[in-house]
Amino acid sequence: MQTKKTRPVVSPRVNVITLGCSKNVYDSEVLMGQLQGNQISVVHEADKVGKDDIIVINTCGFIDNAKQESIDTILQYSELKEQGKVGKVIVTGCLSERYKPELQAEITNVDAYFGTNDLQNILSSLGADYKYELIGERLLTTPSHFAYFKIAEGCNRPCSFCAIPLMRGKHVSKSIEDLVAEAKGLARNGTKELILIAQDLTYYGLDLYGRRNLDELLRHLSDVQGIEWIRLQYAYPSGFPMEVLDVMNERDNICKYLDMPLQHISDNMLKSMRRGITKQKTIDLVNAIRDKVPDIAMRTTLICGYPGETEADFEEMKEWVEETRFDRLGCFTYSHEEKTHAHTLVDDVPQEVKEQRVEDIMEIQQGISLEKNIEKVGKTFRVLIDKKEGEYFVGRTEFDSPEVDNEVLLHASTNYATKGSFVQAKIVRAEDFDLYGQIVK
Repeated sequence: MQTKKTRPVVSPRVNVITLGCSKNVYDSEVLMGQLQGNQISVVHEADKVGKDDIIVINTCGFIDNAKQESIDTILQYSELKEQGKVGKVIVTGCLSERYKPELQAEITNVDAYFGTNDLQNILSSLGADYKYELIGERLLTTPSHFAYFKIAEGCNRPCSFCAIPLMRGKHVSKSIEDLVAEAKGLARNGTKELILIAQDLTYYGLDLYGRRNLDELLRHLSDVQGIEWIRLQYAYPSGFPMEVLDVMNERDNICKYLDMPLQHISDNMLKSMRRGITKQKTIDLVNAIRDKVPDIAMRTTLICGYPGETEADFEEMKEWVEETRFDRLGCFTYSHEEKTHAHTLVDDVPQEVKEQRVEDIMEIQQGISLEKNIEKVGKTFRVLIDKKEGEYFVGRTEFDSPEVDNEVLLHASTNYATKGSFVQAKIVRAEDFDLYGQIVK
């Protein structure tokens, strides 16, 4: 008698969708590492969804555009669930932390809503256990040669326009020991560049060690075999620990790069924004950083159209951008966020004025970027190859972060490189935000 063959029971696949910033990317990677450690099939943003897939959407709730993208994505997958094209929909991250009651009331067919610090609960809902032995283990969604590296969570700053403390809570540093262990694990798997992220890098260690301890952390990370670049993103200006620059000068594998969001320069705006710094102190700080590390590339971000920003305030910012000549600069329109201090002010700058001001600042920066790029023509730089795109190998110098900064393009017909490798490239041509190079032996 023939026995009937039974099909093995296959647990549903988890498909993680990540929205928002690099901190969310990191959180998704940790979740995915834990799921894989529990022998659960997991993918990141799969092109095709299956009818049994469990969709986990890691949302952003920072500003209006990001919130709308998160809501649209939740609606998209909840509609697929209604049609029987996916199994379950789970929502986590900043939007869910901030607006859980409203989301539950409005989008009712989502299976569960979780906040930003609910990793263990998310795992439990997926039939997985939180495994302490996997601390530091992640499933990278970036190319394996670079990784976002979160050294702290939350923020203690009182910036009037920012909702991050509402979503992420108070600042909590990770220990140097845990971070070094995580860096070693990444290095063993081929990661060459660590991009240090936090809501506020420069506050690192105050809660754990009683002092700003970023310089000590950098020394320990710099000693990890295989890590060739360490990059600093999201440094707060007020109370900036200058010892960090000493380590930057001492260690070749710490990129001469600093991302320091300054937001504005007018004293009126800085005071209302509760930035804890003045125009003159900002100018002095930028000058002091450049004096200490003369070839440093400085990136900043600015806000246009904050409540009460007058034409004079904006002109002051424009002049300062022209004078300061940042290497990299991003600019955003002000977003009026509920439950922030600035929400008590009148959002009185019309949207079209905000957008025009952003355009004006970026036009100035475009010219500065072109001039700075032209200065690089004829010089040779160490370049990390990120990808092959069309006819070009695309890479970056130590002065550029992925996705937001300049790229170096090497024509594949005359150059050969492999993804994740370092090459020496001589710059032969420059555009506003791109450099074209030739590999030199």
